[in-house]
Amino acid sequence: MDLVIKNATVVTMNASREVLTGAEVVIQGARIVKVGPASKGRVEGVRRVIDAKGRVLLPGFVHAHLHACQTLCRNRADGFELLDWLRERIWPFEAAHDPESMRASAELTFAELIKSGATALLDMGTVRHYDAVFQAALDCGIRLVGGKAMMDAGQGMPSGLRETTEASVAESVALADRWHGQADGRLRYAFAPRFVLSCSEPLMQQVAQLAKQRRLRVHTHASESPAECDVVREKTGTDNVAYLERLGLLGRSTTLAHCVWLTAQEHRILRETQTSVAHCPSANLKLASGYAKVPELLGEGVNLALGADGAPCNNNLDMWVEMRLAALMHLPRTGPTSMPAMKVLEMATLHGARALGLEDEIGSIEPGKRADLALVDLSGPHANPASDVVSQLVYSGQSRDVTHTLIDGQLVMAERKLLTLDERAVVSNARAHATRLAAQLD
Repeated sequence: MDLVIKNATVVTMNASREVLTGAEVVIQGARIVKVGPASKGRVEGVRRVIDAKGRVLLPGFVHAHLHACQTLCRNRADGFELLDWLRERIWPFEAAHDPESMRASAELTFAELIKSGATALLDMGTVRHYDAVFQAALDCGIRLVGGKAMMDAGQGMPSGLRETTEASVAESVALADRWHGQADGRLRYAFAPRFVLSCSEPLMQQVAQLAKQRRLRVHTHASESPAECDVVREKTGTDNVAYLERLGLLGRSTTLAHCVWLTAQEHRILRETQTSVAHCPSANLKLASGYAKVPELLGEGVNLALGADGAPCNNNLDMWVEMRLAALMHLPRTGPTSMPAMKVLEMATLHGARALGLEDEIGSIEPGKRADLALVDLSGPHANPASDVVSQLVYSGQSRDVTHTLIDGQLVMAERKLLTLDERAVVSNARAHATRLAAQLD
């Protein structure tokens, strides 16, 4: 055995949602081989033992929507609604990237995620330099499903982001050929047409065909703001989600970010097509986009996960913040019992795994699953006293409580120290590149 975590309170997220006390989790290679009572006596052949007495072990968090390419633009894009935010701040910043700044942005993103107990993400890049994001993920050990943004149409975008339909498809396919399935499946490709307003119909149709042929995910935005929805109706003659269905883009292999402004018909479409939705509470609030009907969508059986979106519209990349907001922001409208803590934790783990197409691999602590785990110390004043550990995690937990993070059975953080990234160097490098990019745009 490569690793035994003993004496833990294990929030399994298995089918019975068991919480085991004083339990033991045994890991061999990348996978969990045992979850249950502690072994009696000394276990032979174990390379490493972590005594987790007084701590909580849970599945690693899964961000179902994120933009690692935007992290260097953190704290530089306040006070905008979505379309102005894109045109005046985000697109010019993305267009200024080179491979080195993209690598710096990705490393800063992954460092923040790992330190907060997140082990996997569904990421949408900018138009260029996505090899740098995959390389950073390969090197630091995080689980990445991602792809370059596809943008062959629309108004207000810099020339550095605009591409032809043919070039967009060709580069996406080439990236998929280079990276999909690398690192024993830890890296996977997802087609990422940005949103309806920046993609031509022929591009969207080709993405739908290619995704089915290659069995790859599709990751796009939909119905984030009222202004966006109005322009989509003018362009297509129908609503956002209905248009995507017409093009054949929806289904179990598709994840839509936001879905704040939906019609009743679109609710039905999402349910019937089994399309996943990534709820991004902080981003929807900061951009004044609105309140998604999350309790209703969950009640209708739609798979809703959580994501931090991009650092410039958040400005954190912290699942603890997203969980707490998701648990609280809908209650004034739908009642105090409409978002129970367990349901929110499911959104951050199991539902996130499903939104990445990895529900058979991650999202719960069970034998056979990948060992993507977070160990949390909830002994601090902010989290006590407590009687229910799930409630304690969702309402009181903070990223600083995470002590260890494992991905594929490998420790990527131990005792709050990053093991695959040099935190000080990552931050320093990110600051330098962010300053350089900002100077180019001023």
